Amino acid sequence: MLPTRVKIKDIVKLFSCCETIANKKLHPLSKDKYKVTNWSAYNAGLKQRGSLTLWIDADIASHWNQESENKCGGQKVYSALAIESCLVLRKVYRLPLRQTEGFVKSIFGLLKVALPVPCYTTLCRRSNSLSVNLAATNSAITDIVVDSTGLKVYGEGEWKVRKHGAGKHRTWMKLHVAANGQTQQIEAITLTSNAVDDATEVESLMNQISKPVKSFMGDGAYDKDKVREELHKDNISQVIPPQRNAVTDKKKRLHMAQRDEAIEAIKAIGRKEWKIREGYHHRSKAETVMFRYKTIIGDKLAARKTAHQKTEVAVGCKILNIMLQTAKPQSKKIS
Repeated sequence: MLPTRVKIKDIVKLFSCCETIANKKLHPLSKDKYKVTNWSAYNAGLKQRGSLTLWIDADIASHWNQESENKCGGQKVYSALAIESCLVLRKVYRLPLRQTEGFVKSIFGLLKVALPVPCYTTLCRRSNSLSVNLAATNSAITDIVVDSTGLKVYGEGEWKVRKHGAGKHRTWMKLHVAANGQTQQIEAITLTSNAVDDATEVESLMNQISKPVKSFMGDGAYDKDKVREELHKDNISQVIPPQRNAVTDKKKRLHMAQRDEAIEAIKAIGRKEWKIREGYHHRSKAETVMFRYKTIIGDKLAARKTAHQKTEVAVGCKILNIMLQTAKPQSKKIS
C-alpha cells in the first residue's frame, strides 16, 4: 500500500510531467543544438569585419586614377576600383552618398594620401554602369542553391499600413540569388521587378557561373519546363520537387526525364523520404543567404533607378562574400 502522505493526484501529475518532457525531446519540430568549434578564429574574424584595412586594399592608391583611354571628349578621372571602393564603404557603414564622400576624404587626410575623392554626384552617376565582381572563393562548385526575396524600394512601414491603412503606393524589387551549396558564397545575382517569375531568371543566373555545376536545388517555383531544359543542356542534376498534382510527361522528352523519375519515386516512398534521399534540405542554405543579406545589408534599396539598384545589390553581395571569407563558424551537432 502507498503511504498516506502520497496522493494519487501527485502521482498522476508526475507521470504527466515525464510524458511532456519525453514528447518535447521526440517532437519532430524540436531544434537540434550545435556548438561552434572554431570560436577563437570566428571571434577574431568578426572583429576584423569592422576594420578599414579589410575594405581598402593596400595598393588602391596606385589604381585610384583612371588610365587615359585616348578618346575625344572628357576623360574619366577615377577608376572603376575607386568608385567600387567608395560604394563598398558606403554600404558597410550605411552612409548616404554625401557622407561617403566626407568619410573617404577624412580617411585620406588621416593617412596623408594626396588623392582626389569622387563627389557624391560622380558616385551616383558612375554606379549606373559599374561592373562589380562578387569576389567569390575559387573553390570548384558542385551544388547550386537558388532562391529569391523582396527588397523594399519606397513606401510606408508595415506597422503604419496595418494600423492606419496605406497612404501612398508601396513597391519592391526581387533579388534572385544563386549560391554555392558548400561554401554559401554568392555566385550569381539578378534584380528584377516583383512581377518577374523566379524560373525566368535561371538562365541568366547560370550564364554568370563559369565553373562546372553538378546539381541545381530550388523550390517548387522552379518546376518549369524552361528551367529543366536549361539545366539539361549542361547535364546538371535537377533537385526540384514536382508539384503535388504533377503527372509524368506524355511526350517523354529528355529534359523532363529527371522530373518523371522524381514523380515515380514520390509515389513509391513519399515526398518526405524523396527529399531526404536527394539531400533537398541543403536548399535551405539559399534562405540563409537571404537572411544574412537582410540582416547585415538591410531589406531596403537606397537607389531609385533600376541600374543603380543592380549595382547596389551587387556591392551588398560582394560584402557578404568577403565577410564570409573573413569569419565563418564551424559547428558540430551536440544534441
